[in-house]
Amino acid sequence: MSYDGVPGLVETTESYGETTIVVQPDRIVEASLHLRDEEGFNFLSDVSPTDYLGWGGEPVAGYIGTSEGRDLHSPGSQGPARVPVGKPKRFSVSYHLLRISDDPARVRVQAWLDDGEEIDSVVPVWPAADWFEREAWDLFGIRFRGHPNLVRILLEDDWEGFPLRKDYPIGGEPVRFSGEE
Repeated sequence: MSYDGVPGLVETTESYGETTIVVQPDRIVEASLHLRDEEGFNFLSDVSPTDYLGWGGEPVAGYIGTSEGRDLHSPGSQGPARVPVGKPKRFSVSYHLLRISDDPARVRVQAWLDDGEEIDSVVPVWPAADWFEREAWDLFGIRFRGHPNLVRILLEDDWEGFPLRKDYPIGGEPVRFSGEE
């Protein structure tokens, strides 16, 4: 299937049996409306942000999988070291869409953002995006412009930082609910 008519289209790729449509962040609402109204993608199943901080810098070692899996606690890993392909910006926001009809299909719509960059909310297109976008704000700090209620959903309102970012400090944090207040 061709998605050449999607507004703001940057590229379309096929990988691992999934189609990914990369769009310009400022055209995400237009692209979403087109995919819903013209292509029949009538179900938003998820909004998934990803932090690629440092991606493409350090080489990583691969591993060889066996029928028994692999031991995550072994002292080393197998396979040659390789440098992952760089990403265009630090964050990606992926919208997983389904077409539930006689001709079912799935597609991932992806937009790339730098730290501090905002993206328009797709709540007017898919109301189910409400909680997904709030979760992305709460855990990654990605702002959705025009969201009807962009507040924390999992963490306390006074929580500092965004815990799923790769630069969030790990360890050494005081226990907040220890009863020693």
